[in-house]
Amino acid sequence: MKIVVLDGYTLNPGDLSWDGLKNLATDFTVYERTAPSEVVARSAGADVLFTNKTVLTAEHFDALPTVKYVGIFATGYNVVDTAAAAKKGVTVTNVPAYSTYSVAQHAFALLLELCLHPQEHSEAVRAGEWAKSIDFSFRKYPLIELQGKTLGIIGFGEIGRKMAEIAYTFGLNVLAYKPNPDANYKHPDFAWVTFDEILEQSDILTLHCPLTPDSQGMINKSALAKMKSSAFLINTARGGLLVEQDVADALNNDKLAGAGLDVLSTEPPAHDNPLLTAKNCIITPHIAWASKEARLRLMVAVIQNLNQFLNGTPINVVSKI
Repeated sequence: MKIVVLDGYTLNPGDLSWDGLKNLATDFTVYERTAPSEVVARSAGADVLFTNKTVLTAEHFDALPTVKYVGIFATGYNVVDTAAAAKKGVTVTNVPAYSTYSVAQHAFALLLELCLHPQEHSEAVRAGEWAKSIDFSFRKYPLIELQGKTLGIIGFGEIGRKMAEIAYTFGLNVLAYKPNPDANYKHPDFAWVTFDEILEQSDILTLHCPLTPDSQGMINKSALAKMKSSAFLINTARGGLLVEQDVADALNNDKLAGAGLDVLSTEPPAHDNPLLTAKNCIITPHIAWASKEARLRLMVAVIQNLNQFLNGTPINVVSKI
């Protein structure tokens, strides 16, 4: 069985082992990165492909008749044309829930940076600003306490629920929105609300939903106009959930107090992405998922997915007609 990994570097830059996959193959190749123009040549004759962010289109499946399985090194699967794969009899799987703890941790790191500015205060201390102060307590920015405020969570799967658990320890009230709410989730400081209600009532809005045609650009000028001007926006899901120019405009015009983003619509970003110069906008380079612990869970799950497929009992299948 020929297995080709099209972009293995982000999952395993050298601190994990490929042996679990290699042992399943008679021919095993890992490419750190694959350009769009290289996909067909590198995948020729493969039975199994693995991708993280390398896009696989209907044209690729037409050109690669030997491929029977595609494993995605991620939870989101918008990089693969799953409908085209299904029509060609190709099974596509993803890995849900591997990064739950890491992504929730990172989302709160972004939020706490917006609330307390520890990095900027540290840099000010090192620059001598505290030493020059006449007061023992030196503050460059307003400090915000989370207790009693409202966290709105759009998308309430594994990560969204973990966000809620953490939120309660900070004394936050939690609102959640998703198209089909689960009535079984109950907590005294929790409520299901409509999309408009979560925009209007949240002090912090955090996104944990997939990027779909319905959710593309959901945080746009109209949505932002319904939010509190004092609100923070956190996005560790997909950059395409935002209309980035609208978010930048809201930040620059004080219609939104701050944003903490780990994802952008194009990654790496174009130099003229408006969020790169927006006021009070923290951007990290799509690393919320990437702790070593999370990547190890991902590797284990990827191997399990392939083994289940080979045994005739596939799991985590996202290519369904």
